[in-house]
Amino acid sequence: MPAPGYDADHADHQAGHRRWQDAYAKAESTGRVRDADFTTLSGVEVDPVYGPRPGETVEGFERIGWPGEFPFTRGLHATGYRGKNWTIRQFAGFGNAEQTNERYKMILARGGGGLSVAFDMPTLMGKDSDDPRSLGEVGHCGVAIDSAADMDVLFGDIPLERVTTSMTISGPAVPVFVMYLVAAERQGADISKLNGTLQTDIFKEYIAQKEWLFAPEPHLRLIGDLMAYCQDNIPAYKPLSVSGYHIREAGATAAQELAFTLADGFGYVELGLSRGLDIEKFAPGLSFFFDSHLDFFEEIAKFRAARRIWARWMRDVYGATTAKAQQLRFHTQTAGVSLTAQQPDNNIVRTAVEALAAVLGGTNSLHTNALDEVLALPSEKAAQIALRTQQVIMEETGVANVADPLGGSWYVEALTDKIEAEAEKIFDRIKDMAAVAVPSGEHEIGEMTSGILRGIEDGWFTGETADSAFTYQVALEKGDKKVVGVNVHTESISENLEILRVSHEVEREQNRVLAARRASRDQTAVDRALARMVEVARGSGNLIEPMLEAARVEATLGEICDVLKEEWGGYTEPARF
Repeated sequence: MPAPGYDADHADHQAGHRRWQDAYAKAESTGRVRDADFTTLSGVEVDPVYGPRPGETVEGFERIGWPGEFPFTRGLHATGYRGKNWTIRQFAGFGNAEQTNERYKMILARGGGGLSVAFDMPTLMGKDSDDPRSLGEVGHCGVAIDSAADMDVLFGDIPLERVTTSMTISGPAVPVFVMYLVAAERQGADISKLNGTLQTDIFKEYIAQKEWLFAPEPHLRLIGDLMAYCQDNIPAYKPLSVSGYHIREAGATAAQELAFTLADGFGYVELGLSRGLDIEKFAPGLSFFFDSHLDFFEEIAKFRAARRIWARWMRDVYGATTAKAQQLRFHTQTAGVSLTAQQPDNNIVRTAVEALAAVLGGTNSLHTNALDEVLALPSEKAAQIALRTQQVIMEETGVANVADPLGGSWYVEALTDKIEAEAEKIFDRIKDMAAVAVPSGEHEIGEMTSGILRGIEDGWFTGETADSAFTYQVALEKGDKKVVGVNVHTESISENLEILRVSHEVEREQNRVLAARRASRDQTAVDRALARMVEVARGSGNLIEPMLEAARVEATLGEICDVLKEEWGGYTEPARF
């Protein structure tokens, strides 16, 4: 008997193997298998995938399956990484746009496959660099972006039409995105061909990171507008990267990270459906962003369970019929919270283990943290070591030769099942909160959305995460959990570590340039564009076009966010004890 929610035909592993063979042969015949050496270091030929032997009975095989078919436990493609390696996408940003542009060119020249933009704190909070609340923060945890002109510099001599670009920002994600579009327009790019990912995930801000501008409902309005605009105008671009990374970094367990993140994703699916969007079109534009922590096998199981749960819910709950709409695509970043200031060279080893887990879990793209990030922004040397870590895994270890090489492992499969079961229990709890929030069952957006909003307002998510973080900290202090260099093997040969420091001159220069830009622009055009944006915000029209017009005339990020905040109000998290 197949497990609930899974298909009986997928329990027949021999029939599944034949389907996989047909899919792999088709990929080969159409040039979608890399021309590479798929042998071990000793020259032994390896198969593209491994599974049960003919005649062997495997209980529950319908949950495992074959690469490239539902429920995608073993990966999205029959070819695994033989078809295409994961994208090396290093997260970078510091100082001003010119300095970060130089780092991007270094990353691309040394083999990076895409860009991932880190923004400074004022930008993440929708503030201009000369806002009094930005004092001392400009350029210190990422790049400062005040207007579309900064985007021009940030991507100078980098053809946006040909480079995939990820931007990690949520609260002011939409105005930053339109500035990116304006920079692409000024390059002469075909906007419809842009590809990349915008984080935009506002749920995780209330749950973990705390970088919001408004109450949840106006943010969801903006996200819905963005989803509709991208579906109609930029089909390859992914307007939402649902982020578990920050939830895990706040102290959540692997199962909590997975469940909270997928629940948020279900909420955005409900948002798209409530806006009348076609799930077969918008669902492929949702991507995910996970943490890869140090428990090697737990992380691999988490990634495999994520694909499986998402496929099942998309098909059985939300009615997606195509494989593309059922598939979960995800980026991974190694665990920043696992890095230690003590014996920082140990962080190279931690990052390598975490990166390997992400790859064995089938990540689609990957960022590896630098050894010095626990102390400061990465130095150029540390950034290169982080990049080379991925390249050694990709080029030297052979892990890309076989799809889901740990599939069928008793331990990995048992962990995958366990994490899936824990996640389902959490989904049930969120549904319970939805029932309390909307007793009639007539949810404005959807059941999971109502449950998430109630959980945010009640502090349930933050409370669950805090309890998990506390439990781990107690185990660490008692010595039950070991961290090399911190509570075990603490003897060390200490050396001074050269770290990157951002000069205060960056802030002074950024403010000087911003003042000059304001003085030289057409203020009447700016005022008109901002007024039009507020007019649309008061109605039900899509805000992307009027916001684009504001960016084209050099309205600043702070100006755009402030007029919307005046209209919609801010948000203060309720006090809890």
